[in-house]
Amino acid sequence: MSEKGSKKALKGVWKLYVIQDDKIVSRRVDCPKCGRGVFLAEHEDRLTCGRCGFTKFKR
Repeated sequence: MSEKGSKKALKGVWKLYVIQDDKIVSRRVDCPKCGRGVFLAEHEDRLTCGRCGFTKFKR
């Protein structure tokens, strides 16, 4: 992979985390089945995992 492609790939990763009290905290919810690093996509009425299909409905 070229340097140009790798920089572009990492661009979106930094939007998923925030630093609070000198700790790195993820902004999204992790999938309970897949584990850390696999995030749930936020839809209007639900949270969904794209990897395993787990769905959690909002109230």
